[in-house]
Amino acid sequence: MRDPMLELLSFISYLITLYTYIVIAGVIMSWLISFNVINLYNPVVRTIWDAINAVTEPLLRPIRRFTQRLLPDLKGIDLSPIFLLLGCMFVQSVIIPNIAKLVA
Repeated sequence: MRDPMLELLSFISYLITLYTYIVIAGVIMSWLISFNVINLYNPVVRTIWDAINAVTEPLLRPIRRFTQRLLPDLKGIDLSPIFLLLGCMFVQSVIIPNIAKLVA
């Protein structure tokens, strides 16, 4: 039988993967909205957009504030999803395996 802590770490890794897909979906959806491919007046699109923003904005907002102070003005290019995805990858590939080694 596997250690419950390893199961929990595996589940957290799965949630991070799911969150990564949600962030990517949000980026793609923002591009589609910007280029008028999809319309926010559609209630289904608006609901999906609001749900994605509700999940991603709590982590993207502080990253945006930090990058605005750190990086020069990039004329509307938002790099915060890239930094968030890099952070998720770091947690998933470095932190979780090291915690698993300590537990095992």
